[in-house]
Amino acid sequence: MTNPLDQVAAHVVSARTENLPPEVVAKAKTFLLDTFGVGIAGSSGTGVTELINVARGWGSEPEASILATGEKMCAQSAALVNAYQIHCLEFDCVHEGAVLNPMATILGAVMAWSERQATRGQKVHGNDLIAALVVGVDVSTMLGIVTDSELRFFRPATAGGFGAAAAIGRLEGFDSQQMKDAFGAQYSQTSGTLQAHVEGSPMLGMQVGFNARAAIVSADLALAGFRGPHDILTGQYGYFRLFEQDNHDITAFLPSLGRDWQILKMSHKPYPSGRLTHGAIDGLEQLMHQHKFLPDDISAITARVPPLVHRLVGRPMIENPEANYAKLCLAFVAGTFLERGHVNVPDFRGEALNDPAVNRYAQLVTVELDNNSDLNALNPQQISVQLNDGTIHACDLTHVYGHPDNPLSQEENLAKFKRCASYSTSPLSLEAQDKLITAIAGLEAIDDIAHLMVLSRGATP
Repeated sequence: MTNPLDQVAAHVVSARTENLPPEVVAKAKTFLLDTFGVGIAGSSGTGVTELINVARGWGSEPEASILATGEKMCAQSAALVNAYQIHCLEFDCVHEGAVLNPMATILGAVMAWSERQATRGQKVHGNDLIAALVVGVDVSTMLGIVTDSELRFFRPATAGGFGAAAAIGRLEGFDSQQMKDAFGAQYSQTSGTLQAHVEGSPMLGMQVGFNARAAIVSADLALAGFRGPHDILTGQYGYFRLFEQDNHDITAFLPSLGRDWQILKMSHKPYPSGRLTHGAIDGLEQLMHQHKFLPDDISAITARVPPLVHRLVGRPMIENPEANYAKLCLAFVAGTFLERGHVNVPDFRGEALNDPAVNRYAQLVTVELDNNSDLNALNPQQISVQLNDGTIHACDLTHVYGHPDNPLSQEENLAKFKRCASYSTSPLSLEAQDKLITAIAGLEAIDDIAHLMVLSRGATP
């Protein structure tokens, strides 16, 4: 059997922005802006201050900076912190078919690498960043798409790291041998447990950071000529055997590389909570708009959901939940929407986590398992509401709001970015927001993408 890594590496090293379809380039810019936005907002996330204080001790050389604040540290540490900031609010874009958020690892690693290269006189051009993002998304999502096994590891970390390594390899102009060596080094560092998800621990997002940091190590080792293992996907102890119960059909997927660009299949997160909780908000909002009832008219809510949704966010309400637990609790998220009419970043902070009204509405929610046989499916979902007078209304969701078949408009994308910019520890002015929006829209003309990090904190390059 031919080693599938050969074809994956060839896809990465041959990709050029000028050969990409216009809609792929446009999506790369859309999700780049979105990822910068959630990373800027993430500067106010749980544990970020403590993480930065710890990361300073891992290397003080001022090679790269932290989103929003501009704090300088070594590139590996900056990659870890920025990837954590991007994911910690559960606001970053997701590929539903692969069940992973690919951009946190990719952008966390790529920006730290690019800033370090700029300090060495090797600027990274914006035109190259586009191709790097696109192939990075292809590689990481591929690892989730080709398997239908039950999710047991945290793919945004495990698979996401391969996307980050691919993106750096494309930026650096790796040949196929170097790319395979980098992938081998990445696999040798791959980690990411779902136990942090179960417990609502912020270590969940930290695992994304670990694999972003690993991508820089992997690229450095490949450049130094350090040979990594190559049969890392389908080998005796390869990724699919260890992480996906040896359940995959990568051979059937490989011909789609360079043809079916996965960035076109990405979903936005309109709300800062686990993507699997978004159906409850979407369904309730549709039903309330259509049937004109109020939250206090509701006596019961039932969410009928696929196995993955039931297992990961069908968790019970608890007293005094931590932010990470609450964001991944469908009942809490639904209660938040009913109490406030929205779900925003401040709704998972401080006293908002102990709001009696949120808890009261959340107690109305029952999460039921449907008969979907796909263990990785997020949809379809059904949200039904029983009113105090006994009336029942139901909403069937084929694609939850934010899915590419039910997308945010361009105006909604920009509104989300601007909202995120206001949640930063140092909120960006409207002028600073517009500068970053304009820079990303004209990414092909930027001769040093390190300038984007300067703009992320409202400064002038």
